[in-house]
Amino acid sequence: MVQDAAAAPGSVIKRTHHTAYAPVKRIFDLTFATAALLLASPVFVLGALLLRRDGGPAFYAQLRIGRGGQPFRCYKFRTMVVDADQALSDCLAACPQRRAEWAQWRKLKDDPRVTPLGEFLRRSSLDELPQLWNVIRGDMSLVGPRPIVAEEAAWYGDALALYESVRPGLTGVWQTSGRSDISYPERVAMDAAYVRQRNLWVDLKILAKTVLVVARKTGAY
Repeated sequence: MVQDAAAAPGSVIKRTHHTAYAPVKRIFDLTFATAALLLASPVFVLGALLLRRDGGPAFYAQLRIGRGGQPFRCYKFRTMVVDADQALSDCLAACPQRRAEWAQWRKLKDDPRVTPLGEFLRRSSLDELPQLWNVIRGDMSLVGPRPIVAEEAAWYGDALALYESVRPGLTGVWQTSGRSDISYPERVAMDAAYVRQRNLWVDLKILAKTVLVVARKTGAY
């Protein structure tokens, strides 16, 4: 049942706060992402040249769920072999242990599809640099929930509405709290908690923590 505004002043304050916070966050996203993209341009050129050597594309675009439930193409440097989707199907069909690992984590710690250069890009988190373009386009924010694919929506349950109320982030609570070592239910809880508590100060703390996590390569694979 919808509550009367006078009966729920806390909710009114919270909505007003987020209304004021949103344009400031967007200006910050645009300014930071544009500057970072310009500074990282030599990395883009070198990365593209190296990744094209095996005949595959330099970039990989995957459909993810964005704000309002709208799909968008999330960009990364390609870190896997060509025809990686078929390679995954073959791998899971041949190995029950990896099939169980994929079912629980949606990731493989020792993923046979990842190339040597791709492993370096993942460990250093450089594979996610192209998402700066997603931030500039407005598909993503610098800080937010981890962008998910449609198949992952079922894991979110009632928390999916919270996820879809904001832009997913290039970094976030999950990425700075163990990353791939965190179970999926924990990821969902972290995303939901961030959306409920988000503010500019929280975003700045997450960005600062991201620098430390990337330097330590914690949970990156």
